[in-house]
Amino acid sequence: MSNSEDPLWQQAIACVIDPPPDKRLFFLRGPAGTGKTTLAIRRMCQLVRRGVPGESILIWVPQRMLGKPYQDALWELDWPGSQIQVSTVGGLARQMIDLFWPQVAEAAGFGRPSERPVFLTLETTQYYMERIVAPYDERGLFDGLTIRRNRLCSQIIDNLNKAALVGFAHTEIAERLKRAWSGESAQKHYYDLAQACANGFRAYCLEHNLLDFSLQIEVFFQYLLADPAFRQHLFGRYRHLIVDNVEEDSPRAHDLLRQWLPHCETALLVMDEQGGYRAFLGADAPGAAELRWLCQDELILTNSWVTSPQLETLGHQLVRALGSEVATALLPAAPRMPLPRQIDPTEAITFHACNFQPQMFTWVADEIAMLVHEQGLPPHEIAVLAPFLGDALRFSLANALAERHVPARSHRPSRALIDEPAARCLLTLAQFAYPAWQRCPPRTDVTQALMIAIDGLDAVRARLLTEIVYRPHEGRPELGDSANIRPQVQQRIGFVATERFERLRHWLIAQANLRPELDDLIARLFQELLARPGFGFYQNLDAGRVTENLIESIYKFRQAVGDTLPPEALGQEYIEMVERGVIAATYVSSWELETTGAVQMMPAYTFLMANRPVDIQFWLDIGSNGWWERLNQPLTHPYVLSRHWPDGQIWTDEEEFSARQMALGRLVLGLTRRCRKRIYLGIAELSEQGYEQRGPLLQAVQRMLRRQMA
Repeated sequence: MSNSEDPLWQQAIACVIDPPPDKRLFFLRGPAGTGKTTLAIRRMCQLVRRGVPGESILIWVPQRMLGKPYQDALWELDWPGSQIQVSTVGGLARQMIDLFWPQVAEAAGFGRPSERPVFLTLETTQYYMERIVAPYDERGLFDGLTIRRNRLCSQIIDNLNKAALVGFAHTEIAERLKRAWSGESAQKHYYDLAQACANGFRAYCLEHNLLDFSLQIEVFFQYLLADPAFRQHLFGRYRHLIVDNVEEDSPRAHDLLRQWLPHCETALLVMDEQGGYRAFLGADAPGAAELRWLCQDELILTNSWVTSPQLETLGHQLVRALGSEVATALLPAAPRMPLPRQIDPTEAITFHACNFQPQMFTWVADEIAMLVHEQGLPPHEIAVLAPFLGDALRFSLANALAERHVPARSHRPSRALIDEPAARCLLTLAQFAYPAWQRCPPRTDVTQALMIAIDGLDAVRARLLTEIVYRPHEGRPELGDSANIRPQVQQRIGFVATERFERLRHWLIAQANLRPELDDLIARLFQELLARPGFGFYQNLDAGRVTENLIESIYKFRQAVGDTLPPEALGQEYIEMVERGVIAATYVSSWELETTGAVQMMPAYTFLMANRPVDIQFWLDIGSNGWWERLNQPLTHPYVLSRHWPDGQIWTDEEEFSARQMALGRLVLGLTRRCRKRIYLGIAELSEQGYEQRGPLLQAVQRMLRRQMA
């Protein structure tokens, strides 16, 4: 049955596009790929065509990048649709705090209520948090935890965010974690230390008018929404709501909807069944499902616009292979549209088993090259997914694809800026343009920067060139003239590479006299030199993405801390912050998947949160436990710090096992529902460390195959 013939789809169109007079609030749910967002966009367009003022329409999404389909649709309308706001609850909170700041600043306890607030990004939040954590860490108080300081900071920030999004006081974080802890008592001491850091950070923010995400949420909900005049303004301004992916939003967001919906002229709430992938960020899928009782009609879609019957069956069979508990929770007891028994899920998958990871990478690259060059598949219709996208995996696979002339790019959220080779290259070169900083980068960094920046310069020749030209003088970094290199050595390095080095050196010397802002310097270094033929960023999509994000990061850092530092010290302070391992913020440009024309390499959960299907998926290392295990986060806990966990109940190994099984089941369903044609399963018997891999995902695949053959 085609989608246009689906009676459920026709019923949904009739209700949402031209609703009955007595119905104005709709709850639309169904699995991913059943056309829910498409229907919501049609609803938005219908409101516009009916003459509803754009400023009264709010498109509400849990993450900014999930609003892109709506923004794209607005561009296609022959109407000034920019008046329609596409926002997250965090974006709405920031906008309203900025607008009503004089009314809430003093009541919320800010130390400078007459001055404007400073809104922090994730990166600038980490910058200020690091100031609070550093004294504890330097005294060795966190030595029992085997994580870096930047991860300490990010987990404390995560705790503050969860407290704000769930709706409990930030001073209760440690007590909640301790009451659920069943391990060694020494761990409770670290919870107390993290609580002290969180309290100190919050006090510092209030004193200096700094609003991180958690404080924005708390001020919005505790002070603005408590004011009847403000509620009248907010609910009166936006009379038409379209809330997409409501299952990925937080309990506090759902609380706001409960207050808002009775005041709406129309509202459409859209939920992905078996979603909630952002649970580690506070997503509350059970709370989202309860919102349907506030709506006047519930619409259900079941017929997928994306996946094939074989892939749909594959997802169901893998979930059943994980156990009856997972299957009962995630699969309908009686499918509304039963699949024919003769459907074989193995028709939609391809296996490849090998001994070592490099062999798996070669197979993946060969298969992708065949799909692109022989079958004409656009590269952006291919996603290469792994539980974690480590440097070795990314580097090996990216090089293998480049050798086969297949463009590829990677996306790795929650990654330190300094771990991005392109960012490290840019910041290393930038230090030569600011000799007054007296920052001499290590020779290894200079070698890597030259190797990345100059096309055709390998590691050996880059090291040789560095040994000759890099001569720190009186604490200042300097690059010497390559004309002084002996002819036989210059021949080893290469005359073309030497000429390109000279162009780079002269450009950096010229900038030292101009002393531009760091973000401006990096922008021009990219545009005027590195992105041109002969240099390493030319036609390098990953490097371009990292550069764009780095420039935006520096600009926002300057906006956030510019009042506390002299202008000449801002760039130096930013570089020092990055070197301490600050985790990169999420930038919308990093999620532009469809227009890059490149194979996408990313962690599996990152792909799910992008919420865009592809024709082909590659699942790498399905024997790895990484598909099943949670990240090691000793200072936080996504399940304990939630609204649904009974306060005081112990988190046991049974709960941990059940949570991991359920998360893997959701992951499998989410991936299969976002694939149109085929999934390739890569199996490396030995891990990167040489251990045999027999993880739960591989075991589920094997159980499914045995049942299929029985």
